[in-house]
Amino acid sequence: MASKVEHLFSAEEQERIAAAVKAAEGHTSGEIVPCIVAQADEYEEAVWRGGAIAAFLVFAGFFCLRAFTTTWLPLGLGAMGTGVVLAGGAGMLLVEWLPSLRRLLAGEQLIDRRVTQRALQAFVEEEVFATRERTGILIFVSLMEHEVRVLGDAGINARVDQEEWEGVVRLILQGMRQGRPAQGLTEAIAQCGALLERCGVARRADDTDELGNAPRTRGEGEV
Repeated sequence: MASKVEHLFSAEEQERIAAAVKAAEGHTSGEIVPCIVAQADEYEEAVWRGGAIAAFLVFAGFFCLRAFTTTWLPLGLGAMGTGVVLAGGAGMLLVEWLPSLRRLLAGEQLIDRRVTQRALQAFVEEEVFATRERTGILIFVSLMEHEVRVLGDAGINARVDQEEWEGVVRLILQGMRQGRPAQGLTEAIAQCGALLERCGVARRADDTDELGNAPRTRGEGEV
């Protein structure tokens, strides 16, 4: 998963994203920070659920064979117990390896909560709050969950409602689904700049680039 983040954008695409940020910031005092992570959380709950489900299914299979059929199993209770344990371990590994299964077992509510928490953490880590006019904006993308969050600082939130970022989010998700993440992100950044300009987040004569323009990428396990 870490390599997926590291190789998501080519060097040319990273330059295009940085150029899009610079262009969007050229007409507004907003400071846009794109941040892409492999996943927002490990979702240990989903891993344990997968193990429990696999173990239960194998146990239920053994029980049904012994209780409701005449099938003879040359296995003692110890061997069947070992089979149940091994099935549980295999179920846990399967959840670790298959992101789609991990998302299913984690559930929408847990994913929504963890992605939001991770986005808030990134907001602090990337110091999006550290601008003169409190006009920092975080565009946060979590790949495994297929989730995007746009968080504005106090100077932005006073002018732009969170609902107005939905178009920005849709552009990124559309780009990801179509296999053109860099294009989706650059279009979203441009729309973000246009939204800020339309909402009156004006650029001052002495504005400087306070947060840098390059996209931030973090692989699995990085903090």
